[in-house]
Amino acid sequence: MTYTPLPPPKPLKISSRIQTRLYRGELASQQVETFQDFLNEVEQQFLHHRIILHNAYTHWFSKGLATDKELRHFVQQFSVFSNQFLVAALNKVINAPTLEQSRASREILLNELGVIYRNPQVTQAQLPSLSEEDKDRQGDPALVSTEGTVDGGICRFRAAHFEWLLGVAKGLGLSYEDLGQCKHGSSTTIHFCNELIRLYGSDNPNLAEGASFAVENWAAAGFWQELEDGLLKIKQSRHPQLKLAFFTWHNRVEAQHAGHTLEELESVYFHPEFNRDQFLQGGQEILEAIAVFWDGLEEDRLPRGEL
Repeated sequence: MTYTPLPPPKPLKISSRIQTRLYRGELASQQVETFQDFLNEVEQQFLHHRIILHNAYTHWFSKGLATDKELRHFVQQFSVFSNQFLVAALNKVINAPTLEQSRASREILLNELGVIYRNPQVTQAQLPSLSEEDKDRQGDPALVSTEGTVDGGICRFRAAHFEWLLGVAKGLGLSYEDLGQCKHGSSTTIHFCNELIRLYGSDNPNLAEGASFAVENWAAAGFWQELEDGLLKIKQSRHPQLKLAFFTWHNRVEAQHAGHTLEELESVYFHPEFNRDQFLQGGQEILEAIAVFWDGLEEDRLPRGEL
């Protein structure tokens, strides 16, 4: 199968935060230069990984050609990954080496579980009034936000990401009992989930940082857009009842997570305990596990001999 690779993510550059620390004399020029060299290495090993630039499955999926059987299989496997991510995210909270990193990890976990991001600059009265179709495409403003903090936010069961995914599944004849649990996962899906728990939730902070950086930059690199493109085509052509908020919301929010991971890397890189080799190892190994997941879906859809 031939396909057009995604464009490479934006280069990793020294941020204004680091420039400010350099200007204030908190960092030496040599330290900043060494950090830029490290970012270049991270960019080559993580952001140019073939599963970020050359994901055959999501490229095919973007065309909207998935049969109902293929679509149900995809949603079921994605639901297992989505649910098992909660285990990895909880481990990341438990094993966070600092209070600040614990809070950053809790932001992600609690939002996954249904705590809505609270934007202090937006009141309830300022929320836009949207049609049901717009709510599905953009996210119901009463249940979701892409900005703010979970601190002081409201928890709603219907705001849990798994319930949004259940909304997609119901439109395909799947029920709660068909989703999320390991018994529904293929061997490649379960491998990915186990590696997420081992690396993203590791008690080795360097491995965990590398895995987190790689996961968030993978999520921001374009695969959500390819999934959304394919699902919108399917919704328009034959399944107008499909609820797609799970995918459209993640497509909008993941770029922010990637930005946060760079800020987090900046905060740990200059500490004596930082181990660059372990950081790179964590990122490389989780990207290989991500590749196993997507390659498994690609193999599942193709007759044997077509790979």
